[in-house]
Amino acid sequence: MKKLFWGFAIGLLTVVASASPVILAMENKSSISYFSRSPRLINVMTTYRGARVGSPRYYYTIDLPNQSGEPLKTIIIRKRQGFEEIDYYPQETIAFQGTPDHRENPLTIEETTWDKTTETMTITFNPPVSPGTRFTVGLKAKKNPQHGGTYLFGVTVFPAGNNPRELYLGNGRLYFDGTDSGDYD
Repeated sequence: MKKLFWGFAIGLLTVVASASPVILAMENKSSISYFSRSPRLINVMTTYRGARVGSPRYYYTIDLPNQSGEPLKTIIIRKRQGFEEIDYYPQETIAFQGTPDHRENPLTIEETTWDKTTETMTITFNPPVSPGTRFTVGLKAKKNPQHGGTYLFGVTVFPAGNNPRELYLGNGRLYFDGTDSGDYD
C-alpha cells in the first residue's frame, strides 16, 4: 500500500511539475509584453553643436528589428550626464521612418511630455512603430547648454501592450563645442 501511495504521489508531482512551466508561461505571455529581440539605438546627433545655439534639434535613431515580436509604443529619453538643464519644446517633437539624412514616412506621435524635474522626455506613438522599422525621433531644444561639454541621454523603450516590460537601450552622447568661459573653441 505504501508503494502504491508513493508511486501515486511521485506521479502526481511529476505531472504538476511538468505542467507548471506551461501554465506560468501562458500567464506570463498574456500579461506581460516584451521585445523578443532588442531594438538598438543606432545614432544620436544634433543639428548644431555650438554652446548657446538656439532651437537645435536632437535626433535619436532606433532600429526595431523584424524579430522584435512587438511594436514599439513609447520612448523615454532622460539626461543622465551634464550639469546644465536642457529645456525642450515637447509640441515640436517629430518622428519619421529612416535617418535624419534619409527621411521617409512620418510617424504619428500620440503624446509628448517633458518633465523638467526629472529632465525626462516621453514620446508615445499611435499607432505603435511596427517591427522591421528604422526610425528617428527629433527633439527640439530651446537652446544648447551655455558651456561646452559632453552630455549623455539614456534611452528606454516600451513595447505595445497592457503590461509592457521596459528595455534600456543605452546612452546617446552629444558633445557641445565651447569653453567654460563661454567662448567657442
